[in-house]
Amino acid sequence: MAASLQRIGIVACRTFPVNLQRHLQAQRIRDVRITSIVAPVHRVNYCASSSSADNTNSAETLSRYADTPWEYLKSEEYIERYGTKPVWTNYRRNHKGGIPPQKTRKTCIRGDKKCANPCPICRDPNIIIHYKNVNLLQQFFCPETGVVHDPTVTGVCMKQQKLLSKAIETAKDFGLLRAQFAHVDFTKEDYSNTHGAVTTTPPPFPLSSGELWYSWYGSIKPDERELARVKRIYKDYLKPEV
Repeated sequence: MAASLQRIGIVACRTFPVNLQRHLQAQRIRDVRITSIVAPVHRVNYCASSSSADNTNSAETLSRYADTPWEYLKSEEYIERYGTKPVWTNYRRNHKGGIPPQKTRKTCIRGDKKCANPCPICRDPNIIIHYKNVNLLQQFFCPETGVVHDPTVTGVCMKQQKLLSKAIETAKDFGLLRAQFAHVDFTKEDYSNTHGAVTTTPPPFPLSSGELWYSWYGSIKPDERELARVKRIYKDYLKPEV
């Protein structure tokens, strides 16, 4: 009797994990079926709502000054961040060694990836290059000579540098920008003709009849063949010899 009970206990212990595993697997399949019917609807709606909210937020941040980029330079946010200095004043590019590179990078944003230390324009999405954004364009050229600052001075990438040069030229064409040259006082001596190199043209000397203006011109004898060829070409236009 004791041996039979022992066998029954051994068989039950061996079969119980198998039955428990089958029961858990069936319960798992049942839960998956239920969640596949009910849960994905809420999950998709939540993801869609969250993604739409992120898109609207990103669109708002990008389009905040997209239509009127010149208003950003008058906002408190810009004054608090840059003050009265140009946007490239406190910019320092990361580079290896003590000597900075002689050229700036081609672009700071490649696809959806932005470099670690973008240029002064690429790092701030509110700074938009436009030919009507005069206050921004004035920061990138010399007011006395009108020469655009080199990108090694401002740290701007080459892509933004090309857009800046084009916007400055367009603004000058529309009369929105004007180069202010330094005033220089002049005296009348600068425009006088008292200098030896500045004199009036002497009058021509008189020539007698038959005398040539240049003495060496009479010694030139044209080629007979070339002269005959020219006469043959322009014979319809030449006056008959008397």
